[in-house]
Amino acid sequence: MRRVIMQISDIHLGPYFNHERGELIIREAQEIQPDLLVIAGDLVMRADFQAQWIMARDYIEQLPQPRLIVMGNHDVPQYNQIARYLWPTARYRKYISPILNPVWSCEDTVVVGMNTARSFTIQGGKLSLEQIAWMEQTLKSYPEQVCKVVVMHHHVLAPPGDRAKKAIVNADLAIAAMDRAGAELVLCGHIHTSFTGNTLEASADLKSGTIIAQSGTATSTRGRRWMRGKNAFNIIEIEEQVIRISQRMYLDEVRRFVPVSEHVFPRRSAGAYYLPRQERVLETSKEIPPVRLEDTALTGS
Repeated sequence: MRRVIMQISDIHLGPYFNHERGELIIREAQEIQPDLLVIAGDLVMRADFQAQWIMARDYIEQLPQPRLIVMGNHDVPQYNQIARYLWPTARYRKYISPILNPVWSCEDTVVVGMNTARSFTIQGGKLSLEQIAWMEQTLKSYPEQVCKVVVMHHHVLAPPGDRAKKAIVNADLAIAAMDRAGAELVLCGHIHTSFTGNTLEASADLKSGTIIAQSGTATSTRGRRWMRGKNAFNIIEIEEQVIRISQRMYLDEVRRFVPVSEHVFPRRSAGAYYLPRQERVLETSKEIPPVRLEDTALTGS
């Protein structure tokens, strides 16, 4: 098997949208023709303005199908407080999709989208206990050998050195539920930085952990920290024994998105707890020389 997911996030249609890079994203997506295109939230810069929603709808329609899209915090009205608290998802439902927690599946992969955007906070996100229970139940309804993927806008684990942006409310519960349900991969956005890791770094109680693929902003000029002024998206390849995540970043020198890093993880659902030899960067020696403590500096000699 081989499934390709193209992951973009934080498009931010509006005043900070980079049209040149937006057109490149469309061309890349049409060339790659992924099995699924994921947009992990923040479609517009300000949800208060109808014109930005029309731009977002027209832009998304140029991207290949099938598509799975979730809301971001910028997709909730900010200035119109009545709309923010009484009908925060109205324009998203009208112009993008009436489904806030979408599910896409094929014979070997299932992708579950979760809405983490909330009215009561401008930046942060949350998964309710009901959402977490539904996510776990939905994932468990698929066989163990199916690759299970979760998509949400807000992150469940902050990248090292970037603790300013807090993870979603109930992040620990969500991480534990994904682990119990066998989720192999979670795709996030929000903080405009790229990060690849594993939820095993957050808790010692997890059985297998979930790979984290966080994409930077695809088309906005408002990058953060080491991604300031940079745009990127991810290509995820799901194979029999491995999941491969390639970060594609826009480089001014060549004026296009190019692969700048690749991460390869063993597929836990396939029973692979180590990388197949052909996927390793370095070969280890077949013979490990014995080490005696008296030969080391630990003896103090």
